[in-house]
Formats: sequence, C-alpha cells, structure tokens
Amino acid sequence: MHAPTRRERPDLPPGYGLPDTDEGLLEWAAVEDRLVAARHYWMATVRPDGRPHLIPRWGVWLEGRFYYDGSPATRHARNLAANPACSLALEDGAHAVIVEGRSDPARAEAKGLGRRLADAFGKYHAHGYAPTADAWEGSDGGGLRVLRPRIVLAWFDYPRDATRFVFAD
Repeated sequence: MHAPTRRERPDLPPGYGLPDTDEGLLEWAAVEDRLVAARHYWMATVRPDGRPHLIPRWGVWLEGRFYYDGSPATRHARNLAANPACSLALEDGAHAVIVEGRSDPARAEAKGLGRRLADAFGKYHAHGYAPTADAWEGSDGGGLRVLRPRIVLAWFDYPRDATRFVFAD
C-alpha cells in the first residue's frame, strides 16, 4: 500500500477559517475509502499550448494509486504524454477529495495486478464495462495508466477538517 508520509493543514491565506491546530485533521483511511467507492472522477491535464483540459473518468483507486484505461489517442492521454502532471477530483465539492500527481503508462500481469484491477472495475459492470484480468498485459498495456499521488487535499466539513496529505516521490 502507498500511504502518505505527512498529514497537515493546507497552506491557505488568512481569513479562510482554518484551525490553528492539527485537531480535526482527516484520517487517510476515510479519504481513501471515498476514492475507492467513487464511480465518477474528474481529471485535469494541460494541453501542449498551456490551456487546461478537464474530463470525466472511470477508474479505480487500488493500492494507493488511481488506475484507468483508454486510447492513447485521446486528448488527455496525448496531454499526459507531453506533461504527466495532472489532478483528479471526486464529484462532491462539499466532501472534497483532490489528488495531484503524475500519470504514466502502465502494464498489469493477469495473475497479479491485472486480476485485482479487473475485480475493482466490477463497479462498472452494470454500465457494460467489464475488462478481463489480461486486458493490460500487452506491450502497450491496453491503454492502462496509473496516477501516483503527490498531494491529496480533502475536507468533509470545511474548514474544520481541511487536510493535506503529502506522499513521498
């Protein structure tokens, strides 16, 4: 599992009402539960000319990372090929979870990670998407990508519990 190395208050300007102490900081397990349970995510990337690009994504949070797949010809995948920095957020702004990190191509062997991913993608079976464990084994990884978090911002009762989780590189 990949867990944060540090938990702290986010750095916000005065007047935002953040508590002066660490009392009320969120626990990583509660934030990760929301990432795992979510079915819809929003991903932001940067186009080569610097303009932002935002798209809804299906994917799974597994073992401390976000896995998703799709054609390398899509706009967001081409953006990530030029600049792997990206952000991912859940739909709920009142109970926010925002992941900042980098997304890279990945592969998954059917007997290991591929099986775990196929099981996790089960949340989309009702929508007609049911990848098999060997879907990501090929030389191109079947379009599989993995977002490794660097920073996660979260709050469920802003500003009382606003928390920043920092991950090692």
